[in-house]
Amino acid sequence: MGMDGLQGDPEGRLRLVVGLGNPSPKYRATRHNIGFTVLDRIAQEFAIDVSREKFDAVFGRGRIDTGEVVLAKPLAFMNRSGPPLRSLADFFRISRQDVLVIHDDIDLAFGRLKIKEKGGHGGHNGIRSVIEAFGGGDFMRLRVGIGRSGTGQDVAGYVLDQFDRDEALVLPQIIQRARDAAVTVLCKGTKVGMNQFNVNPVTLNDSTSGV
Repeated sequence: MGMDGLQGDPEGRLRLVVGLGNPSPKYRATRHNIGFTVLDRIAQEFAIDVSREKFDAVFGRGRIDTGEVVLAKPLAFMNRSGPPLRSLADFFRISRQDVLVIHDDIDLAFGRLKIKEKGGHGGHNGIRSVIEAFGGGDFMRLRVGIGRSGTGQDVAGYVLDQFDRDEALVLPQIIQRARDAAVTVLCKGTKVGMNQFNVNPVTLNDSTSGV
């Protein structure tokens, strides 16, 4: 049964929702850690305590509407994200098709979201590690666009840098929209999520909205 088959299922299945990032405090506000930031927002709004530690990850179990989820953040660095997540999935007996990974993407314009049901790693070291650990790429992704450097900064420096002032003004809207997208995928399925969130990104011009 695909994700969309969960709609109307009173029991559903336990899903693993993952935010990717680097665990050190110095990376907390960086572009590469936006997956952590979105996961933290979901945990806060649904009162899920993500503080249990196991398999080199922190996680918490709770409910999003009528569905049960495990929210998790690897404590390994980005390029070693996969093994902790595979261990968690095995522990909870969650198949990779019931995993949703939230991560940054430089190939998407800043503020754009893209939901995918499966795919390759697209050069993202965290996703590459997850694919290798799970033995396949057929897990759901919520890609959060961070764009590319407009100043010629190298990719590693750019993704590990903090958002600039203009980006920071609209970042709360992007985080909230990503939270909404993740919840929609979990509650209504990927197809509904794609139709609703793979268009109309938040842009820098939206910083005048007062958020």
